[in-house]
Amino acid sequence: MEETQIDLTIDEIRSALESGNVIDAIAALIRLHPADRAEAFSDLKDTEQASILPGLDVPTTADLLEELEDPEAADVAEGLARERLADVLDKMEPDEAADVLGDISPQLAAEVLAEMEDAEEVLPLLEHADETAGGLMTTSFIALQPNTTTIEAIEYLRGLSPDEETPYYLNIVDQEGRLVGIVGLRELVIADPHTRIETIMDKDVLHVTTDTDQEDAARLMVRYDLAALPVVTEKGVLSGVITYDDLMDVLEAEATEDIYRLANVPDSGLSVESPIRLSVKLRLPWLLLSAATAFFASWVISRFESIIAQVALLAVFQSVVSGLGGNSATQSLAITVRAIALGEIQLRNSWRTILKEAFTGLLQGTAVGLVAGFGVYLWKGNPTLGFILGLALLGNIFIAGIVGTTIPLVFKALNMDPALASSVLVTTVTDSAGFALFLGLATYFLPYLK
Repeated sequence: MEETQIDLTIDEIRSALESGNVIDAIAALIRLHPADRAEAFSDLKDTEQASILPGLDVPTTADLLEELEDPEAADVAEGLARERLADVLDKMEPDEAADVLGDISPQLAAEVLAEMEDAEEVLPLLEHADETAGGLMTTSFIALQPNTTTIEAIEYLRGLSPDEETPYYLNIVDQEGRLVGIVGLRELVIADPHTRIETIMDKDVLHVTTDTDQEDAARLMVRYDLAALPVVTEKGVLSGVITYDDLMDVLEAEATEDIYRLANVPDSGLSVESPIRLSVKLRLPWLLLSAATAFFASWVISRFESIIAQVALLAVFQSVVSGLGGNSATQSLAITVRAIALGEIQLRNSWRTILKEAFTGLLQGTAVGLVAGFGVYLWKGNPTLGFILGLALLGNIFIAGIVGTTIPLVFKALNMDPALASSVLVTTVTDSAGFALFLGLATYFLPYLK
């Protein structure tokens, strides 16, 4: 839905609330799609939310909590009465309910679980870390026995009346609950009614264990274009299923995390809506680290004060060398971090990537150096200055290709997030190397600059 429609609905809600007509405000909100409804609800003031929330029925409140971002869903949940919150969580998908319970206070979570009718579907999910397949999966899935006939399976599905989110593929488990195969709805429909599922099921099932990292699980689903991914215990017992909507959430979260960390924002939970105090607390340390590295680059420049004093024109061009080196390194860094995240680079053969980026840097540096050097010659009429600038650019862009690839790989080898501090270190190296190359060459060729 267009943003303007959401804005119009918010205006309608506020107008109704100002007139004391809560029923009309609720009606306006409910007309929206659940995802748009959550966005509109988030944009309302706390007092406006408090006026509307009690009037929402249990299913609508459940939909709202499922669509809200985790921190806001927890805030809304903690504002509900314990009995009502239990009813709402019972209406939610088990994995979504588990997320809410994991974000509210432990005492409230324990009290609500005691009130819930379907607590047994949620409790197993609370045992797993949030960023694992076990924490991501849902326990709401359909499992059939291998000796079930297709007609029996179809009648069973009719009795269950599964919703539209039920995966196209159904899981097949043995008497001990171990995953032994999957079968598609299409195979069930076209097979002879008395065919046993074990004869048409696919026994080669892609799956993950409960402790698999959620990013690895998401990567597997994308690689093999899976609508759902079974999650099993170490003994092969089916514990749950990761659905495609959960995959989208993971990809968004991981992409946000990598983008933020490349920009030295350590917490992917930060947004334009975050409190100023929290934003400063999490972002300031990295700015201070950047300041420290900038002072190091300044120290490098200070070692050449005398040469700059003799040829003031050097100060005009030194930032060109460091800036282009930094840009080139950022290119290599972004490509490498992405490749690491997608599993395209393995540490054992990472030298190939380093050599490739080094050669790429050499070619790019040569091209940029020739263009920039010739441009400076035409501008200032000084061929020596153009030669120095071009050679410094060639060297720094070559170095940039190496460090932009090597630093994230080193972080990966140390089991650290490759994106976390890579940009700070890469900038430090390229700035310092650029200054040293340019001013060092200027010192060597000083007699020809005057």
